Amino acid sequence: MTIARPALDPELRELLADMPLMSELTPELLARLRQLPSPPVESLLAHRQVERREITVPAKDGAPIPLSVLSPAHIDRRTPAPCVYWIHGGGMVMGDRFSQIDIPLEWLDRFGAVVVSVDYRLAPEATGTVPVDDCYQGLLWVAEHAADLCVDPDRIIVAGASAGGGLAAGVGLLARDLGGPAIAAQMLICPMLDHRNATTSSRQYSGSPGVWTREMNAFGWRSLLGDLTDAEVSPYMSPALAQDLSHLPTAYIDTGSAEVFRDEDTDYATRIWAAGGQAELHVWAGGFHGFDALYPQARISSTARRTRTDWLARLLE
Repeated sequence: MTIARPALDPELRELLADMPLMSELTPELLARLRQLPSPPVESLLAHRQVERREITVPAKDGAPIPLSVLSPAHIDRRTPAPCVYWIHGGGMVMGDRFSQIDIPLEWLDRFGAVVVSVDYRLAPEATGTVPVDDCYQGLLWVAEHAADLCVDPDRIIVAGASAGGGLAAGVGLLARDLGGPAIAAQMLICPMLDHRNATTSSRQYSGSPGVWTREMNAFGWRSLLGDLTDAEVSPYMSPALAQDLSHLPTAYIDTGSAEVFRDEDTDYATRIWAAGGQAELHVWAGGFHGFDALYPQARISSTARRTRTDWLARLLE
C-alpha cells in the first residue's frame, strides 16, 4: 500500500527532475561520494572582502579539529561583531566545513558577522558523542578567543543544517548543562534530531528515491551509533531524547512538509514551547530535505532564506 505524501512545490518538483536521486546509502556508495571534490569556497569568497584564517583546536582526545574563520575584511575592532558558528550537514557521514557555507556567508554580508565553521569528525570512523563533542570544543575556542576574533561573546549564534542542525541542537544542550559558553540563539535548519527514525514523515519518505530517505537516515544513524544500544544513546547525539528542553537559547527551526525530518522538527519546537522556551517554527509547504541549499534560486527557497535572515535581524539589530 502506497503511503500518501504531501506534494512537492511545483517549481521544486521541476528542478528535482534533473537530479539523480538515491533510495539508500551503502558503505561503497559513501566511499564514492566522499571522493567528490569539496565545495569551491574560493568562488564564494572571490567577490567578498573577507579575511580567512585556518586553525586547529584540540578535541577532548587531543585530535586536531580544523576551524575556518571568515571575517569581514574591514571589521571595526572597536565594535565587536556577531558570530555565526556553522556546523555543516551530510547525514553525520559526509561533508566538510565548507558544505552549505553559502548560507552563513549571507549573514556575514548582511550583519558583518564573523563566520566560524567546524570540521567535526565523521561517522562511521567517529562514533557516539565524538562529532558533537568536537563541535562543542570548537565553540569553546570561539568563546575563549572572542576578543581576538573581534566577536561579541553575547551574540554567538550556533547554526547548522541537517546533521549540522542536529549537532547544533546537541551543542545547545551541552552548553546549557555544562554552564557555557553563552549562546544567543540556535538556528536549526531541517535538523536531524531523532535516531529512532519512526515518525509519520519518516515512514512517508521510505521505499523510493529521494534527496534524503528513511533508509539513508537509518544508515547515517547506524554509522554514528556503532555498537550502542538504544538505552546508551546520549541526548547530545540524538537531541529528541532530551527530557528537559528548558533554559535553551531561543531557536529558529525550519523544515519542509515533504521530508523525513518534518515531524521530529515540529515536535522539538513544540517541546521547547512546552518547557517555557522560545522557538520560531516554519514548515515550508512542498519543501523536500535541503531544498533551499540545493536550489537557492527557487521562489520558495529565497523566501525561506530571507525569513531566516529577517529573524536574525530582529535578534541582532
